[in-house]
Amino acid sequence: SLLQSDALYQYILETSVYPREPECMKELRELTAKHPWNIMTTSADEGQFLNMLLKLINAKNTMEIGVYTGYSLLATALAIPEDGKILAMDINKENYELGLPVIQKAGVAHKIDFKEGPALPVLDQMIEDGNHHGSFDFIFVDADKDNYINYHKRLIELVKVGGLIGYD
Repeated sequence: SLLQSDALYQYILETSVYPREPECMKELRELTAKHPWNIMTTSADEGQFLNMLLKLINAKNTMEIGVYTGYSLLATALAIPEDGKILAMDINKENYELGLPVIQKAGVAHKIDFKEGPALPVLDQMIEDGNHHGSFDFIFVDADKDNYINYHKRLIELVKVGGLIGYD
């Protein structure tokens, strides 16, 4: 956390973040907290920031690299319009499937196109196809940190002018 005090951060979560968290987000956060790798999840405050950011830019066509159990994916799906789309990629479908019932219950699973496997070959294929240049309003990366520069070199071709790329 950027805050120097864990107690202050906890106070902010309890008084400002958790009361505004949609029930489905809370359910997925609590489900993920039981997972052995729960440290990899997006925090509730980050999820709400992401949701707000997507609404501010009127994002419709998005991408997420690194899904884990889908907390940030759910935040995105809730923020984009009913006909919005998310290309979601992760090397571990098991983790994604852990959160999928919550995403389905929230009524937003139809917005998600999940691809299991490394993202770089998918990005390379999208660039090679030539049909996706500048087509994404927002791209969120929360994956293998060693590849961030490799992702960025490709994503810069796929995000639209005025679009955003966010990294965790």
